[in-house]
Amino acid sequence: MDVTTARGVVRGLDQDGITVFRDIPYAAAPTGAARFAPPAEHEPWQGVRDATKFGPTAPQSPRVLGEMDMRAYFGGWHRGEDYLTVNVWTPDTEATGLPVMVFVHGGGFVAGSGCSELYDGSAFARDGVVLVTVNYRLGIAGFLDIPGAPPNRGLLDVVAALRWVRENIAAFGGDPGTVTVFGQSAGATIVSGLLATPEATGLFRRAIVQSGSGLGAFSPGQASLVTRRAAGLLAVEPTVDGFAGVPDEGLVETAAKLAGIDLRTATHTDPLAGLSPFSLVLATQPADALVADVDLLTGTNAEEGNLYLVPFGTYATSTGTDVDALAAKAHPDPVRLVKTYREQRPAAADGEIRSAILGDALFGAGTWALAEAHGSRTFAYEFAWRSPALSRELGAAHTVELPFVFGRTGLPGLRGPNGVLGADDPPSSLVTRVHRTWVRFARTGDPGWPAYTADRRTTMRFDLDSGTVDDPRGAERQAWRSAR
Repeated sequence: MDVTTARGVVRGLDQDGITVFRDIPYAAAPTGAARFAPPAEHEPWQGVRDATKFGPTAPQSPRVLGEMDMRAYFGGWHRGEDYLTVNVWTPDTEATGLPVMVFVHGGGFVAGSGCSELYDGSAFARDGVVLVTVNYRLGIAGFLDIPGAPPNRGLLDVVAALRWVRENIAAFGGDPGTVTVFGQSAGATIVSGLLATPEATGLFRRAIVQSGSGLGAFSPGQASLVTRRAAGLLAVEPTVDGFAGVPDEGLVETAAKLAGIDLRTATHTDPLAGLSPFSLVLATQPADALVADVDLLTGTNAEEGNLYLVPFGTYATSTGTDVDALAAKAHPDPVRLVKTYREQRPAAADGEIRSAILGDALFGAGTWALAEAHGSRTFAYEFAWRSPALSRELGAAHTVELPFVFGRTGLPGLRGPNGVLGADDPPSSLVTRVHRTWVRFARTGDPGWPAYTADRRTTMRFDLDSGTVDDPRGAERQAWRSAR
């Protein structure tokens, strides 16, 4: 199946009643000093470009999370320069006006791709949606704040991809006026950034923020700490010219060495609690600078922090000292914060308290702030189904909802005792409900429950018995709100 885009003709692959187009460039290859420049237009090509196979992905290190097998999420580095690309799944290239969903992958701003096995868009296409996944710059190339270079280059890549969608998606059957951009983890924080980016205004109608944060950006001062450390490790000047001479392999190796850097300053806590040295870099947090007038669906998982503790064996061995140290890193009044969490969970062991604080430091606080700031046409959810993986300890951890959203719970790489979903079959009714909710929201802007308002804060809790609750984590929300 051939489709003509603004830059040339692409040939996709028909699979089980849908058509897949892979490795379509939306911007020029970022090489040399251009790795630190805004995305540039890709040159047109002659003839028909083969779009039947995935292409290169952004330079990155393998991402390992203890005993958890996350290969289906991250995929790894497939080398090649022309990696600023999109992949498209469509039910019908001859159709008109189909809703469009554009997915921005997670991976701590240092890993992942839109080509990863989990993000196959076939389930969306079967439900009448044109699904697009995006590759963007990662690590030093994408997010290191370098004097003389535009900040947040990875976010600028996503803006360029959305422009490509606006200009080309009608040729794939999609409606450029009905675009939902959605992301998870780092990708969700990027989507939060898009909500506060004037250049992205008008490029999408709806947004879904899955386990992201409207408070997840580094201040320029925090970002400069990372830049100086990276330049020191490479023995180069902290400028575009200094970094331009370093090959991709050197940038990837250095990015891995930056893990664990202490970004606390006299005026800012670390919004990522030390888990990544990269994020958006903004003087004002996205939740405080919203400009997009869109429908918003946002939420978290009930036990986000478990992913960063259980696979490493540190959930069961956590102590009160660990809890206090985390609170001191994440909150200006750590004593009050810990007191609040212990009062809400009087029977909880230290590992549960540590996980709850970590999950809210990374995702909960920023999700609540985003929902409060966005106001009308905001819908909230919590994903609470507990995965039986890792001896039934993983629970409703970070990333567990993604296979439900993509309808990919049968993927072999997600199963087994160390797979994210464990050895048991996930409930098919919940898979259907979550996936169809995302599709419904993309079509209509209404996921099927009342909007989030200041007087109710209605939240859909997805579990074996799904239903709405009002302000389910009110005490914790207030504790984080008081810190701002």
